[in-house]
Amino acid sequence: ERAIARHEVREIEQRHTVDGPRQDVTLDEGDDVVIIYNRVPKTASTSFTNIAYDLCAKNKYHVLHINTTKNNPVMSLQDQVRFVKNVTSWKEMKPGFYHGHVSYLDFAKFGVKKKPIYINVIRDPIERLVSYYYFLRFGDDYRPGLRRRKQGDKKTFDECVAAGGSDCAPEKLWLQIPFFCGHSSECWNVGSRWALEQAKYNLINEYFLVGVTEELEDFIMLLEAALPRFFRGATELYRTGKKSHLRKTTEKKLPTKETIAKLQQSEIWKMENEFYEFALEQFQFVRAHAVREKDGELYILAQNFFYEKIYPKSN
Repeated sequence: ERAIARHEVREIEQRHTVDGPRQDVTLDEGDDVVIIYNRVPKTASTSFTNIAYDLCAKNKYHVLHINTTKNNPVMSLQDQVRFVKNVTSWKEMKPGFYHGHVSYLDFAKFGVKKKPIYINVIRDPIERLVSYYYFLRFGDDYRPGLRRRKQGDKKTFDECVAAGGSDCAPEKLWLQIPFFCGHSSECWNVGSRWALEQAKYNLINEYFLVGVTEELEDFIMLLEAALPRFFRGATELYRTGKKSHLRKTTEKKLPTKETIAKLQQSEIWKMENEFYEFALEQFQFVRAHAVREKDGELYILAQNFFYEKIYPKSN
């Protein structure tokens, strides 16, 4: 995948140098847009990203996967600079949709005039951990032949929690908060109240929209209504598409009430769940002001504001 990506970049560069020095590309305002989806693992991120891939040719934008070494969500300082420069100045890739398992990066710190649009999806923290636990052991139906890191381990999630295993420890719940908190050291200190508050701040002030896995279709519907340049046709594709949302972790067994209760005793779960509930309330607030329900179906509201008393009067 990395070799293919390098080849594609080389082709683009060659196309712009074959006839002499590269000319500066002037973009229309509608095309000078970048969306970053810093996807949290096991939140239906592949399902949503596949919709972007399905639509990019028709809606005329580029999709780029941010592939970090060993899926490390924290970039080095020099890579942060490179990434910000790429995203903001790589005009041939605009409009662009970037996605990858990378924690939030504040572009304003780098003196960027026009910041990208951040979106994301989060999930009930215990459900996300259970899904990830079985994913590492059994994989999913997306790439069924790929050998996973814990393949061969038949221990159930319940057995893991009962035995105090490391793969199901409460510390493993600490992921959605640092992904939204960002690249500060404190973000990755498990159980940090500062990290939780910073994640909430970023969600409200730096993210265009954050959905939840359990209500993914509504998230897609809102994006299509607000950002049709990228997501025109996304809702229908999600409802009827045969490949966009089929990824499922295999051999997943739901945890017992006792297992869930044990995890819920931890302060880490309480904080991650507080963040999830905060995100869910905000998403439902946005949705309530954007849609109406009729006969069990949701409909996007038409424009509900207009201008009047415009002075001075034109001749």
